[in-house]
Amino acid sequence: MSGHTFYVPATNLMGRGCINQLGEQIKTLGFKKALLVTDKFLRNSPVFAKVIAPLQEIALEFVVFDDVKPNPTVANVEAGLALLKAENCDFIISLGGGSPQDAASGISILATNGGKMTDYEGGDKTQKKAMPVVAINTTAGTSAEITINYVITDDSRGVKMIMIDKNSLALMSVNDPELMLDKPASLTAATGIDALTHAIEALVTPGAYPVTDVVAEAAVQLIFENLPTAVEDGHNIEARENMVYAIFLAGMAFNNAGLGYVHAMAHQLGGLYDLPHGVCNAMLLPIVERENAKVVPEKFRRIAEVLGMDINGKSDQETADYVIDQIKELSKKVGIPEKLSELGVTEIDLVKLAENAQLDACAGANPYLPTVAETIEMFKEIL
Repeated sequence: MSGHTFYVPATNLMGRGCINQLGEQIKTLGFKKALLVTDKFLRNSPVFAKVIAPLQEIALEFVVFDDVKPNPTVANVEAGLALLKAENCDFIISLGGGSPQDAASGISILATNGGKMTDYEGGDKTQKKAMPVVAINTTAGTSAEITINYVITDDSRGVKMIMIDKNSLALMSVNDPELMLDKPASLTAATGIDALTHAIEALVTPGAYPVTDVVAEAAVQLIFENLPTAVEDGHNIEARENMVYAIFLAGMAFNNAGLGYVHAMAHQLGGLYDLPHGVCNAMLLPIVERENAKVVPEKFRRIAEVLGMDINGKSDQETADYVIDQIKELSKKVGIPEKLSELGVTEIDLVKLAENAQLDACAGANPYLPTVAETIEMFKEIL
């Protein structure tokens, strides 16, 4: 073993009211003009005013790019890059959940490395650090604001391209729960289970090590304790704040340990059907982890303990079943859909979905690689 490298943004603002520190933080960095990457919904929401207020206080110039789609595309990135160049921006501010964050990562990489987005699919394909990004998160979450992973859809192939690139890491992250109070329950649920998926996959991957285990376990506990409340009462600031801490912990975990086959399968559903990433992860999580538990049962004993089970005298099967049941119960409690067919997925596409999952950048980080046939069966279980 040659040791580990732990990636996290240089500066991370978190907790209620931290958005008010944004102006002074940017001022110390000496930037002149920002490309503010977001979507049209956020552009027209009260959150936008809260974010630009500290920018206006320091008289920072910025131009807004708000054409980001829910699953950002190559065309989104190219359009954002064109605006950045035309306006001579020297850094990027991303505002939103995973979609604006991923789009900003793509723009920032092309701004310094050139070429096309398709050149950088896979792991560490760039030579230069991305243009600096200040990443303001509005969902609890994807953790895209603090990680080296980003996802851009290639419409020509109907595939989500996974980029894992240390050069794409944001310079600064901002996680203020006050920006998340008005998020609808369905989005809160989907992004919350997405964060749980990050934490659990980081725990079971062969890439895990003691530092990532500790932060992932803390994230699992916080999510189970706070997500139902955040879904039921979005204005419960304590639950929102604890979910902010949970996603930061889960993001640190998977950013440095890796993900797995839940993401490999979910990416295909998002790429082909344009479905919400968090929902796909949530539906697949118990199915994939049931199979992973057969390969790394010791990991599930620890997760069961974190979730409050007395594991003394319990078999591997009992502890794994407990974890899977707890995940299913949480998903049901927060209203995650139970069947892919409800979302428009059809059996005719399962072979393509399974074959593409095998090629996904996250597949190799799973404790084992399911076959195409096994992947089809897992999809069928929730079809």
